[in-house]
Amino acid sequence: MAEVTFRKVEKVYSNGFKAVNGIDLHIADGEFMVIVGPSGCAKSTTLRMLAGLETVSGGEIYIGDKIVNNLAPKARGIAMVFQNYALYPHMTVRENLAFGLKLGKMPKDYIAQQVNEAAKILELEALLDSLPRQLSGGQAQRVAVGRAIVKKPDVFLFDEPLSNLDAKLRASMRIRISDLHKQLKRSGCPATTVYVTHDQTEAMTMGDRICVMKQGHIMQVDTPDNLYHAPQNMFVAGFIGAPEMNIRPTTIIHKAGALHITIGQDTLPLNASQQEKVARFVDKNVFFGIRPEEVLVSAQPLTVDGAQGTLIRTENMGHEFFLYLAVADIELTARVPADEAKPIIAGGLNCPVWFRFNMEKCHLFDAESERNIYL
Repeated sequence: MAEVTFRKVEKVYSNGFKAVNGIDLHIADGEFMVIVGPSGCAKSTTLRMLAGLETVSGGEIYIGDKIVNNLAPKARGIAMVFQNYALYPHMTVRENLAFGLKLGKMPKDYIAQQVNEAAKILELEALLDSLPRQLSGGQAQRVAVGRAIVKKPDVFLFDEPLSNLDAKLRASMRIRISDLHKQLKRSGCPATTVYVTHDQTEAMTMGDRICVMKQGHIMQVDTPDNLYHAPQNMFVAGFIGAPEMNIRPTTIIHKAGALHITIGQDTLPLNASQQEKVARFVDKNVFFGIRPEEVLVSAQPLTVDGAQGTLIRTENMGHEFFLYLAVADIELTARVPADEAKPIIAGGLNCPVWFRFNMEKCHLFDAESERNIYL
């Protein structure tokens, strides 16, 4: 078993700065866990503690049923892929792939077999006699992944491995790494994978589950679908999604026998299923959240539950438009299919537009705790 467990793990530097704040995290055997968050959130520090490249200031890290806090990296059953590839420039691809096994004094036949298997999986067979300087960025990163594969580790660790690649290569390598993980599972040799990135597209498309971090704290660990549709707090709601969720201050008020939220000079009714959950927040300040795709925009006044704004900016994404609306002193983003957007933007910027929200998909956050009131 190669499950990974963090129990109250802390990292405190000599100057007193606490980078990691007593985190608890369980990663199942064979799971692909992505750790994501903004720069400085300690995601790489967390990975480096697991790898043995950073000391643990408090708590325990387990790989399987073994505490690894004081084990050397080579004794932990891990293989790590770095951002900068870290290939030996004077060695061929074949020699780079074989290097770790040679250090382990593995038999020559075994080394050759493992190198050939990894080269086949990663389509490196034609490049085995090439030097790193003769490789593209994507090829070099595949060699770095191959060097991890041949070790047959219990745990794969990836530290922002695609950040140096262009967008097309990132997409290609994203698929390749995900397929590799699935292939190892199918072969009966699943490897637990911990993948650190700041790129939420990588996180959402690759992870079985995602751990979202902020300033050394874990904000939510969940499936990509739950993170997007059921964020537990305002940070996760705003961090996951592009364009990001509209999150704006509002007030819950009684009107015409029902609860409404205020948007500029307008009010919008909450659904019946939402009334009970937010009743204790009446006349209190909360934050309202809605995904841009749940904002319906029209060039004509809406007769039911609509509000008015001004079109102030547009972004043409080809198959869709991002429309930016000014409503009193706030700004809203709407994500609109191209065919629906073109009649709206035909009037030009600074023209009036009307909108309403899909209230079934809205979120309300407590202004003090920033927790999702609906969960």
